[in-house]
Amino acid sequence: MTDSKSPLIEINAQISAICEQSGRDSGSVQLLAVSKTRTADELARLADQGQRHFGENYLQEALEKIAALQGRDLVWHFIGPIQSNKTRDIAAHFDWVHSVDRLKVARRLSEQRPAELPPLNVCIQVNVDDEDSKSGIALEAVPALAAEIATLPNLRLRGLMAIPRADSGDNSRGAFRQLAMTLSQLRNTMPSLDTLSMGMSADYGVAIEEGATMVRVGTALFGPRTA
Repeated sequence: MTDSKSPLIEINAQISAICEQSGRDSGSVQLLAVSKTRTADELARLADQGQRHFGENYLQEALEKIAALQGRDLVWHFIGPIQSNKTRDIAAHFDWVHSVDRLKVARRLSEQRPAELPPLNVCIQVNVDDEDSKSGIALEAVPALAAEIATLPNLRLRGLMAIPRADSGDNSRGAFRQLAMTLSQLRNTMPSLDTLSMGMSADYGVAIEEGATMVRVGTALFGPRTA
């Protein structure tokens, strides 16, 4: 039985309320549970409450959890930086990749996607604040990379992802708005793009107000890490 006071229930209720206040359908925002460093048992408890989408940053850790939870009809998202030597396992075991920022990586993911699987859903990671410490491409480089990725046969380009500066709340609004405008411009030539992956525990409300279709929430769902 689902605890009516569980974080999952509360966050889904908050998402619905923010959508309603913003004039959006509550079903237009997907909650992605960021489960890096969490155990398979912790994920299973959340899955038992109805959560299906999980985001992982570390490949080996993720592969162990994917194996432990197979048969549960979960949707796995890779959201961490991608090393070229890890693309084969990412292409074979994940449903989504949010962190594509190089054509070389996109090509490898397409070439290594098993033939029996549907195209891999991908988002381009954008470095909206031009931070040296962050992965992602500059906003002005997005159209060219998007056009290249759109030609790859085993990928389905879905949209854009960003991790703004580590400010919370309204301080992220400008970055979210920029990303949403960039997606809107891309959709003039690629109308099938439908995903804005932006917003985390501290600022997902602002992200939804600015058009996020997927919010990546970890601590608010699982609680603080114990290790």
